[in-house]
Amino acid sequence: MTSRASWFQRYLLPGFVFQAAVIAGGYATGRELVEFFLPAGPWGGLLGMTVSMLVWSGVLMVSFELARVARAWDYRAFFKVLLGRGWFAFEIGYVLLMLVILAVMGAAAGEIAFSLFGLPKVAGSLAMIAATGALLFCGSAAIEKFLVASVGYLYLVYVVFVIWAVVAFGDRIGTNFASVPVEAGWFKAGVTYAGYNVATIPAVLFCVRHFGRRREALAAGALAGPLGMLPGVVFYIAMMGYYREIGAEALPSAFLLAKLQAPWFEWVFQIAVMLTLVDTGVALLHALNERVANTWAERQRPMPRALRPALAVGVMLIAVYAATAVGLVDLIAKGYGTLTWYFLAIYVLPLMTWGVWLLWRRRSIDVTPLP
Repeated sequence: MTSRASWFQRYLLPGFVFQAAVIAGGYATGRELVEFFLPAGPWGGLLGMTVSMLVWSGVLMVSFELARVARAWDYRAFFKVLLGRGWFAFEIGYVLLMLVILAVMGAAAGEIAFSLFGLPKVAGSLAMIAATGALLFCGSAAIEKFLVASVGYLYLVYVVFVIWAVVAFGDRIGTNFASVPVEAGWFKAGVTYAGYNVATIPAVLFCVRHFGRRREALAAGALAGPLGMLPGVVFYIAMMGYYREIGAEALPSAFLLAKLQAPWFEWVFQIAVMLTLVDTGVALLHALNERVANTWAERQRPMPRALRPALAVGVMLIAVYAATAVGLVDLIAKGYGTLTWYFLAIYVLPLMTWGVWLLWRRRSIDVTPLP
């Protein structure tokens, strides 16, 4: 743990960084919530989100403690402890998921640029790439501060949004919650949604250096699940005012904002969404950069500073091309579902069995680099 780690850094910062890593690929536009939870109905969707939250908290608690004990602060070091010589299996899935998430982000940024300014959609995607690449020049401390500030703004906007939605069409929300039954499939939806999002947890491992004791790692992990899901719950409740109409919308957020008939708040909200897109890009790509930097360090050489944004921009350009070729709705419907079970098999199952056994039987864990 760093000598000056504050209470906030030890208990809340990991949750905020996790939320930043999850949100753009999880619920920033609302399309992801529609795809996974809307079929179960208003109450069924909330039940499914509760399942996802509990899965996240459990996996985060064990991951944080294993990373703390092993001093594994990037995903390569972490999965060498968890999977041994099979560590690269996670990297393959992580890179694929990162491309899907960044593609979703690129498509969403393009939709927002078109919606707000009437610009070509590619302009919004390129703006997101430029902002993310610029931030990746900074170190971990600066990135932590940016993520916390932007997540704080996001929470404020979402609180205002749900209060306004309840005032504007709360009767519709109440009617739909009262009249639509809980449909089957909410548990599977919760596990599936949690399954692909747990792959973003290793993007939070650079915060683990702030932990000094097991209690801190476990508490931070337990809190990170609710912190990561709360804005999504708020957004989902607001969407239930138009439960039957919103399923066909590519950008449910834009649909609801139009119903509020407040152009100024549409700007406020879309700025928050754009920030979340940059947040997630920074978190995911910073994890990739940390993994590459540690590989350079093992060779007794520093990673060139210019390589960080160059690597990030290259990955994002590939992802944006995928977004243009496939489209936002199909990316969410097909890309996430395909990768979910892969991460449950190569991350969650080993972590909750072998990882827990390691923590129970050993006071220290050997992290000697594999050849």
